[in-house]
Amino acid sequence: ESEEAGGSFKLSYYNEYKSYLRMAQYDLTNTLAEFMDLHLVFPLLEFLSTRNIFKHESLMWSKYNLLQGTNMVDFTIDVYHQLHPNSEPPEALGTKRSEVVYQLTVLQENCNQVIELFKKPDVIEQMEKNRDGPQLWEYLNLRYDFDRERLDDVFHYGKFMYDVGNYAIASTNLDFYRNLAPADSKYYGSAQWGKLASEILQQNWEEGMEELERLKDNISSAVHLSYSEVLAQRAWLIHWGLFVYFNHHQGRDQIIDMFLYQKPYLNAIQTMCPHILRYITTAVVISKRRRTDIKELIKILQQESYKDPITEFVVSLYVNFDFDEAHVKLKECKTVIENDFFIVGCLEEFTENARLIISEIFCRIHQRIEIDMLAENLNMEPAEAEKWVVNMIRLAHLDAKIDSKNGYVVMGGSQTPLYQKLIDKTKDLHLRASAVSQKIDKKLTLGI
Repeated sequence: ESEEAGGSFKLSYYNEYKSYLRMAQYDLTNTLAEFMDLHLVFPLLEFLSTRNIFKHESLMWSKYNLLQGTNMVDFTIDVYHQLHPNSEPPEALGTKRSEVVYQLTVLQENCNQVIELFKKPDVIEQMEKNRDGPQLWEYLNLRYDFDRERLDDVFHYGKFMYDVGNYAIASTNLDFYRNLAPADSKYYGSAQWGKLASEILQQNWEEGMEELERLKDNISSAVHLSYSEVLAQRAWLIHWGLFVYFNHHQGRDQIIDMFLYQKPYLNAIQTMCPHILRYITTAVVISKRRRTDIKELIKILQQESYKDPITEFVVSLYVNFDFDEAHVKLKECKTVIENDFFIVGCLEEFTENARLIISEIFCRIHQRIEIDMLAENLNMEPAEAEKWVVNMIRLAHLDAKIDSKNGYVVMGGSQTPLYQKLIDKTKDLHLRASAVSQKIDKKLTLGI
């Protein structure tokens, strides 16, 4: 139900799909679904149906079982017909459909009374004057005896429309309820989550971003929630936010700022959902701020046991300096990204930036590099790799040149070796330490 922030389901894995075992091994759909409303899982299932990772019939059964928790009866019947082309749907579905139609009629009648109220000239005038919900609520309560029960009708209608898959009407009614109802109202929190889900399912990313920020603030200020409840709600917000962050033009930087640097959310990730490290790592790799954020990311990755090719690719380069392993992991990253609903659109950008990272690190620790060897590590043809290196040297401001005749990248002699930089930074350390020691002794002697 939309009141609950975490519907769950389980996919059935088929042993006969051993050829797709590697892709299925890194599929996070089951794990992600544990933190999502049922309706938010449908886009993930639709995506999987195009990937050929799982048997089609298995996915259809997953979809059918998922639909049992909604009021989308016609959709459920359609899926049943796909599973059983020659069978009539269960009688229970026909009964449920009649009940849904009846509930809709009742809720519409109740909500229409509220709609008529808000067409009154004086109410319209008050709405224009009082943008603040409590003031408008007070006016309606005193003038028209508008009570919580009538306001609740608006919520129930909005929730019902969400359950039947009419997300636009759901969004309007849930927004109306949330803006008018006091924060301690019974359904206030559910309306907030429902509003966010409605915007996500309509792919309204700007509105979705605004709703994420509102929910984030409300979770932080929710004094009535226990620590475990706050932790759970943050975990849900992280997962629901993936829809927005990977589609909003500023979303990837938001992932880094919120998931990597805000301790409450990093704590939720480390405690409840370390698999989110896949998405943080992807965001860092494709970010223009990579050089700033990579150190913090590495620190977190080294603390956690969660691993997949994306996180292992970064560790192999920045921790192990193992280019052979990075070469293997980069190939596996392609498979993972192609089959991940949230980051499939990042494949080209990730690959380009991953190659740039390999090249930069390789060039900084070698004086002379064979282009053929670099091409192998980058999964490129030598001619393509040479063009790539030229562009990389320009972007990374490296002191290097290409020896096309002999097939080498030659690093400039003006670069200071790492060990020399270390010597230069520490050569006067003992003198500075002595000076500080003398100042301390002097202050102690004078009793300062």
